[in-house]
Amino acid sequence: MTTLASVDSPARDRVEYRDALVAQIRALGPVFAERAVRYDREASFPFENFSDLRDIGFLGLCVPTEYGGLGATLADYSRVSAEIGRYCGATALTFNMHNATMIWAGEVADMLDMTDEARALHNERRAEIFRGVIEDGMIHSQPFSEGVSAGATSGVMTRAEIVEGGYRVSGKKIFASLSGAADRYNITCQVPGEPFIRLLSVDSNAEGVEIVGEWDPLGMRGTVSRTLIFTDAFVPADQEVLPPGSYDEAAQRFPFVFMSLAPSYLGVTQGVLDFVRGYLRGDIAGTPSGPPRRDLPQKQHGWAQLQISYEQSRALLYDVLDNTRIDPDEELLARAWAAVYTTMETANEVAALGVRVCGGQSMLKHLPLERLYRDSRLGALMLPWSGEVCLDRLGTAKLYD
Repeated sequence: MTTLASVDSPARDRVEYRDALVAQIRALGPVFAERAVRYDREASFPFENFSDLRDIGFLGLCVPTEYGGLGATLADYSRVSAEIGRYCGATALTFNMHNATMIWAGEVADMLDMTDEARALHNERRAEIFRGVIEDGMIHSQPFSEGVSAGATSGVMTRAEIVEGGYRVSGKKIFASLSGAADRYNITCQVPGEPFIRLLSVDSNAEGVEIVGEWDPLGMRGTVSRTLIFTDAFVPADQEVLPPGSYDEAAQRFPFVFMSLAPSYLGVTQGVLDFVRGYLRGDIAGTPSGPPRRDLPQKQHGWAQLQISYEQSRALLYDVLDNTRIDPDEELLARAWAAVYTTMETANEVAALGVRVCGGQSMLKHLPLERLYRDSRLGALMLPWSGEVCLDRLGTAKLYD
């Protein structure tokens, strides 16, 4: 098996390096799957899983190598995220929130146009962000949602007032994954009068930061996505994740970063297939006694359908993520929206079919399919590219000049 130690650099062989990253997660898979039961039952955060990820250096997965990280690209990350989601959807989804900031500040920022002065300042500031992750094991979250608008650069009501030494932030973020677990909340906000969005990093222990509300959702219960309230929370000027105006530029010129949620649900889809295969073979403890159900033609037909749906989803998603570029044309954007929609909807379709193929006993709480089914249903709701948003955009794509 290829290991990270046997690969000198991501640049040496990207596919080999990517496979080595995935192999590291696969080794942790069984224990992640075992813990997922408790995280779901208690709606508790997967602290142990994050500790394991920290121990193998994966909090720095998407931190550039020159800053001490593993240097994974968005495409590399997507494979790792899917592998995590295969065993624990909530861990994959929260791990995405952490890595999203690393991708914004690293890979995406390197594509953007900046003055020499802005570039130098950004490099200085991101060096400290990355140092905190690599040396101190800090966990980042990226709560953007406010329930006002589905747009990535619209509906931001959180305000940042410029004060001496930084900003005073006031506002609210809903469905804020990693609430109470993250060290930093990296939030979108706007200075009154400015035409662009700022991305500021708020210390979770800062005065004026409050976590409110209960967390008892249908699925992805381990994300602990409670509501954050900011009341005049102070953010030092050097805690700005991107230079002024760069967030809007990134959202417009490299929107593929908003696809980073989808691999988690591709992983959930793979988890369903893993379960169905084991169930039909009779390999899973707690399954009905008697001859393996794999011998029944109708079960074989359903298993074939599950494999086809998964492969279609996987092929479309990775085809887009492997071919991203700055300033995409309408054709590539349409494929990206189609890929996200397909991945999210297919996850639940596959889970539903898995229930039918396996039968009623497969939905008992002591088996994981019931949890996978609930987790899979939430993919269609993930903003800013929810199922409705993707359909709206695809509905007008290439019809107008």
